Amino acid sequence: MTQFRKAGVQPLGVNPASVEAHARYAAKMKFGFPLLSDADRAIARAYGALKEDGTHIQRTVYGIARDGTIAFAARGAPPPADVIAALAG
Repeated sequence: MTQFRKAGVQPLGVNPASVEAHARYAAKMKFGFPLLSDADRAIARAYGALKEDGTHIQRTVYGIARDGTIAFAARGAPPPADVIAALAG
């Protein structure tokens, strides 16, 4: 989070859990970023983050530039520096 803050990047998490479940989980894990609920998986579908079964989510990281374009995309958990570099470039 420190690296993202220094770079002026706002991380967001998105998954199908309910808003209430997100609030509990974020408090428990002491997240410093918002978690968004995608109960119908519309966001995951739009960003190609659904697995082949169409139900489960594949962790995918997107860096969206200030102009709304996708500057970074990767499966898994890439290093924050990679995301920040793509957004800065």
